[in-house]
Parts: sequence; structure tokens; C-alpha cells
Amino acid sequence: MLSSDVAIFLAAEPVDLRGGFDRLSGIVTEKLGGDPRAGSLFVFTNRRRTHAKVLFFDRTGYCILYKRLDRGTFRLPTVIEPGAQSVAVSSEELVLLLQGIDLPDGPRVARAPKKSARRVH
Repeated sequence: MLSSDVAIFLAAEPVDLRGGFDRLSGIVTEKLGGDPRAGSLFVFTNRRRTHAKVLFFDRTGYCILYKRLDRGTFRLPTVIEPGAQSVAVSSEELVLLLQGIDLPDGPRVARAPKKSARRVH
């Protein structure tokens, strides 16, 4: 289980998932306006929504969780503000999304991930 204070951002547009760490972290920075090293999770799906990747940074390096559903598609929230690059979801919604279960309809907060100061260790 994820801590409830971990921010999770779902990319509103599909992404070419053939890219790896560098490409996905570049999308976070350039398109989503976030800092991929800030401790947030960034969720991406392909155009057909049959594959998903979750990018996160664990203080020692980038990690990617990659999932392909056996059947069906990943169900994105139906309420995404027009023009939004990403939408914040809860850890419970992420679990449902990764299981291929429809996310409940309801208001969504479209916001850019916060940029944070990078710490040098």
C-alpha cells in the first residue's frame, strides 16, 4: 500500500510506452510541468489503454512499474478538465486503475505536479 500523502498524477493523454526512464521523466518535466524526482508517482497509458507504466523516483534512482492487462483496458476517469495535461488520483484509485476496474465518476482536480527544490546529498 502507498502512503496517502504520496501524490499520484495520471497523464491525460496517451504516451508511446516504448520509451524508458529518460523519455518518461522528460514528459513529466516538459508536458506535465512536474519534477520526476519529487517523490510523486506518474502514471502513463498507451493509446489503446492496454498497457500502463508508473514512473517514480525512490531517492536512489528511477523505477518503472509496467503492466499489461490480460483482457480489457485501463479505465481512466471520465471527468478530466479540457486541456488538462494530468489529473491527480488517490492511491485507492490507482489500485483500481491498475486492476482494470472503472474509476468512480466524480469531480477531478486537474493540476500540474509541484516542482520541488532538488536536494544534493
